[in-house]
Amino acid sequence: MPRCGIREALLTHPHKQNIITPEQHGFLCRKSTVTNLLECASDWNVAIDAAFGIDIVYLDYAKAFDSVVHSKLLAKLKHYGTHPLLLLWINSFLSARTQQVRVSSSLSGIAPVISGVPQGSVLGPVLFILFINDISSCIPDGVILKLYADDAKLYSVFNM
Repeated sequence: MPRCGIREALLTHPHKQNIITPEQHGFLCRKSTVTNLLECASDWNVAIDAAFGIDIVYLDYAKAFDSVVHSKLLAKLKHYGTHPLLLLWINSFLSARTQQVRVSSSLSGIAPVISGVPQGSVLGPVLFILFINDISSCIPDGVILKLYADDAKLYSVFNM
């Protein structure tokens, strides 16, 4: 594996193989909330100029980063062709994590973290977008999907 950061190593193969869905705009080079909005606005303007209607649904997954099942994430990464040593490293990164809650001076017991990707980490968002990467295969024909991390826009253009 070339010498680079874990994030870059994790994204190299999916980028080269065009595995990451083009609908995803979150946490990727040359993609942003702006590119997401510009693509949508362009589609919507074309539809409005042609006197078509547009139905739009906005989704924001509650606690999305906490819902990533580690075994499923690792299976998807393996399926995407992630290097075996990188898979071992990611497994180690996600394993044996614990959590504890403090309210004022009271402290809960320590509990294992059995799902989720670490928020605030460099890898958390990338692991999340790779976990949900196949969501676009569930969208029916005629519906357009635009993603930014855990936010999704689905829209359909129709003749009025």
